[in-house]
Amino acid sequence: MNTTPPPLSAVIITRNAAAELADCLRSLAFAQEVVVVDSGSTDGTVALAQQLGARVIEKEWLGFGPQKQFAVEQARNDWVLCVDADERISPALQASIVHTLAAPAQRVYRMRRCNRFLGRYLRHGEGYPDWNTRLFDRRAARWADVPVHEHVVSDVLVGDLEGDLLHHSQDTLASYIDKQNRYTTLQANELFARGKKVGALKIVASPLVRFLRFYVFRLGFLDGLPGFAHIAMGSFFGMVKYAKCYALQLSGNKNQ
Repeated sequence: MNTTPPPLSAVIITRNAAAELADCLRSLAFAQEVVVVDSGSTDGTVALAQQLGARVIEKEWLGFGPQKQFAVEQARNDWVLCVDADERISPALQASIVHTLAAPAQRVYRMRRCNRFLGRYLRHGEGYPDWNTRLFDRRAARWADVPVHEHVVSDVLVGDLEGDLLHHSQDTLASYIDKQNRYTTLQANELFARGKKVGALKIVASPLVRFLRFYVFRLGFLDGLPGFAHIAMGSFFGMVKYAKCYALQLSGNKNQ
C-alpha cells in the first residue's frame, strides 16, 4: 500500500501584487511547487515571485474564474492549493493540510477564511467563518467560468480543514471602496446578462436584510467598529449592485 502523500502545487494569480506577495509565498514554503500566473504586472511582482522560488507564467487577463482555472491547469501536480496574493496560510492551516494529504479522505476541501479589516480580524458577521474551497484534486473539481465571485465547483463531497486562511488585504479604505465599485459593476452586468429583474423592493430591502442578518443575528457587533463598517459597507454595495442592474434594465428598455 502506497502511503506517500500526493505532491502539492500552490497556485496564485497576480497583477501588481508586489506589496503583498512575499508573505503569501513564504507561507506556502511547504508546497512542492508554487505557480504564479501574472497578468501584466508593472511593479516588480514577477521578479519578486521568481526570487522567492515560484514558477512564473504570464497570461493576459481572462476574468477571475477562467484565470484561476488556467493557473490550476499549469500546475505539475494534481493536488492544488489556490490562494490569493493577499492571503496567508496560518500555521494551524498548514498543519491541517499536511496531515490531510498524508491520507486524503476526500478529494476536495474547504477552509475558513479570516478577513482583516481596519486593523482587526473579523470573527463574526459576514467576515467569519468565510468558508472557501481552495484545496482539491483538479481531476475532481475546477473553478467556475465566471468573471467575478469565482468559486470552485465539484460533484464530490467536500471536507473541512482546521485553521484559518488569513486575508491580509493591503487596500486602503479608498482603494477598498474603489474595488467594491468595480465588483458591483461586474456583478450587475452578470445579473443583467442572466435576465435578472430588479425592482424597488430589492433595492430598498436588500441592504436592510443584509445588515440585520450579519450585524445582529450573526453577531457582527462583537467585532466592534471595524465589524460595523464592514457590514454597513457590504450592505450598501449590495444595494449598489442591484441599482446598477436596474439602471441597465432602464437603458435596455430605452433601446428596444
